[in-house]
Amino acid sequence: MTVPSDPLAALRQARRDPDLVLIEGFHALKHALRFGAEILRAAITDADEVHTLAAALAPDIPARLPADTLLISPERLEAAGLKAPITGVIALARRPRVDVAAALADPRPAPIVLLERPRGLGNIGWCVRTAAAADVAGLLSTGIHDPWCPTAVRIGVGLQFALPVARVADTAFDSDRPLIAIDTKGETVHPKDLPPRAILAFGTERHGLSEELLARAQASVSLPMRDGVSSLNLATSVSALLYAWRLSTGGD
Repeated sequence: MTVPSDPLAALRQARRDPDLVLIEGFHALKHALRFGAEILRAAITDADEVHTLAAALAPDIPARLPADTLLISPERLEAAGLKAPITGVIALARRPRVDVAAALADPRPAPIVLLERPRGLGNIGWCVRTAAAADVAGLLSTGIHDPWCPTAVRIGVGLQFALPVARVADTAFDSDRPLIAIDTKGETVHPKDLPPRAILAFGTERHGLSEELLARAQASVSLPMRDGVSSLNLATSVSALLYAWRLSTGGD
């Protein structure tokens, strides 16, 4: 990977380079830096706004921006094919290499979230945000959508850097973790009964999980819902189950 010396060219390159991550917005950059992101380039459209946000929310951020951070007008940024976020911050980071086998081997009782063929990048971002806050062992997804794409990173406010997040080819993991399917036909979940180190598998809102994954699961559980309501939004389901699990374990 060669990063162009021109900051705007480098930022544009991030959208098509799998070794790079485009970070849009102050809050996404804040979390990326807190969790060890290597920032390669940055641009801001309003220095006063950045310093105001930093003073209120993250005073360590300005000093951690690259020395060559570009101050640029929103118009020039957009003329270069880059849309200025509301907070006026855009940055480029090196994409961390995620060791999926190491994440699966994490000895903590925390689960891993598995998204099977999620359909929306916004949903993926929200799932990452919840998974990071709940301190799970990782989030894996299958299908065409990359959980590190700019939209998912923006919605996930940069929390992809806070835990192992990766797209995987299939769900046939070589792991001793129990596979638990979240399925509307499953038994009502009792979070305290979820096994430690489970892989919690979530499907799409319309089609649910594949028959192949359901056949491999050790158990299927469902979230209780009012009669007549057919499903929950994916990110809502992940949030509800992870926080039920976290509360049932005392936050450990």
